[in-house]
Amino acid sequence: MKTYKNTLHYFFSLTEALEQLPGIGKKSAQKMAYSLSVEDKYMALKIAHSIENAIDNVRKCKICGGLSESEICEICLDENRQNSQLCVVLHPKDIFTIEEIGDFEGKYKVIDELEKIDFVFFRKYIQENKIKEIIFAFSPTLANDAIMLFIEDKLQDLDLVFSKIAQGVPTGIGLENIDQLSLLRAFTSRVKL
Repeated sequence: MKTYKNTLHYFFSLTEALEQLPGIGKKSAQKMAYSLSVEDKYMALKIAHSIENAIDNVRKCKICGGLSESEICEICLDENRQNSQLCVVLHPKDIFTIEEIGDFEGKYKVIDELEKIDFVFFRKYIQENKIKEIIFAFSPTLANDAIMLFIEDKLQDLDLVFSKIAQGVPTGIGLENIDQLSLLRAFTSRVKL
C-alpha cells in the first residue's frame, strides 16, 4: 500500500486535506476525493472556484462580527429589523442557525474571542441603537455562563434586560447541531437573567 500511496501523491494529498474538515472521516474523505478527481472533474473545478471566491470575498462584518461580503452585513444594514433586541452568539455560523428559524428579528453581536471585545464600541452601539434587551444564544456550559456574567457585569450600568435562550439546548452541543424545532422553542422560551 505504501508504494501505491506514493504513486498517487495528489489523490492522497486531497484525501488528507478533506479529512481536515469538521465531520469528515477517512472513508468519507476518500470517497469525496475519488468523486472530485475521477467521477466529476467539472464539479471539482466548480468547488475549487467557489472556495477561491469565498476566500477572496467573505469577511467579518465591522459592526456585528457576522459573515459578510462587504464591510457591513445585510442584517446590520436592514432598517426593518428590531433595533431593541441584540442577540449575542459565540460564532458567526450561529447566526445562520438562528436566521433559519425565521423568528428573531433583532440584530446580532458575535463574541468569538472574549478578550478582543471592544466594550467602548459595544456600549456606544447599544446606546446609539437603543438596545433594550441582550439575548445570549449560547449552549449551556459553565464557560458560557461565565462569559454571560462577564458581559452582563461590564454593561450593568446600562438600562438593559439580559436574557438567555431557554434550556432544552443540550449541554456542550453547538447550535448548528440542534434541530430547528428545539432551537425555536429554546429561543422563544428564553429566560431573563
